[in-house]
Amino acid sequence: MSAATKSTDFARVLFGESAFVAGAVTAAVFFAIGDRLLTGLDNPLWFGLVLFWQFAVMVWCAFRVVHHADALAELLGEPYGTLILTISVVSIEVTIIATMMLTGSPNPTLPRDTMFAILMIVLNGMIGLSLAVGALRHTQQHYNLEGAIAYLAVISSLAVIALVIPEFTHSTFKPMFTPTQAAVFGLLTALLYGVFLIIQTTRHRDFFKDSKNDTESPLLTELYPRRENSPVSHSLLVHVVLLFATLLPIILLSKPLGLVLDYGIEQQGMPTALGAIFIAILILSPEGVAAVQAAYAYHLQRAVNLSLGSALSTIGLTVPVVLTIGILADIPLEFGLSYIEIVLLALTLFVCRMTFSGAPTNVLLGFVHLVLFFTFIVLIFEP
Repeated sequence: MSAATKSTDFARVLFGESAFVAGAVTAAVFFAIGDRLLTGLDNPLWFGLVLFWQFAVMVWCAFRVVHHADALAELLGEPYGTLILTISVVSIEVTIIATMMLTGSPNPTLPRDTMFAILMIVLNGMIGLSLAVGALRHTQQHYNLEGAIAYLAVISSLAVIALVIPEFTHSTFKPMFTPTQAAVFGLLTALLYGVFLIIQTTRHRDFFKDSKNDTESPLLTELYPRRENSPVSHSLLVHVVLLFATLLPIILLSKPLGLVLDYGIEQQGMPTALGAIFIAILILSPEGVAAVQAAYAYHLQRAVNLSLGSALSTIGLTVPVVLTIGILADIPLEFGLSYIEIVLLALTLFVCRMTFSGAPTNVLLGFVHLVLFFTFIVLIFEP
């Protein structure tokens, strides 16, 4: 291969990775002159511009990370593909939360608020929109009941242990874990999530694949092909390298984003939980788009795997990591939800169990979840 050809191929790859270029340039700017950029945040217009700049670039990079994860999904096949996708997205969440925990003034409720926001957005927003969009086009859709039950059983258990039990324990005056409780519950959470991954990838892989009615129908295959445009454009190794490279700007921009959000919450009078909402939207936007597209294309099982997989990974990976950071860095973390949030979480888990009870999904179930999602949004501004 000539030097000119190699140069052309490199330019083509670089052009395709414009999100990485934008993220790298933005991160370099904030690390070089970030102090000067953040000095004028008392001006609402400048504050909004800086926040939009950081947020837009990070979301763009997140979508590109998901693109490479999706390419790896096609190269490796299911359920490894969806697993790579969810772990890639949750790694962004863990990185942002850990960065904000270890820089600036500690926010003891940030991990709790972020996990609760993600659960509400996923279990009500993503699932509700996916079911509604899919049902409006296809009336009813089918999914693999065994996989949905497995997801919900683990999600419900881990969510209650992490977010509800601390509110009712008596070892501390605040809704937080003692060091012993944090160590034990973090270990149990990681262990249960590890068992789930083993089940998902080995013994019961069929639980998380499309049902026979969806995959063996030639008519459905013809009408709703699984992929119109393959995301695979490079070798497996190149996609792995590009995935991690595109993750890097998100990691580097986490601290500047945290500073801007903290300023907005403290000085602009924003609701405390709004920072968690920004993080949740940043993390979930690529998977949310992918889940809705899958449901629209009559691939509800993929939408279920993406949605419930995101919720499970949020609890299964985030809880052990933040508890470990809290113990090592001696940062007190409040995990217990308020009573109204506990009621909303319990209602959400109950409705999820009714939704995935074995019957085909329909538009009514989608709108029930969306009503719960907007209830969550209202309670942020008017608790």
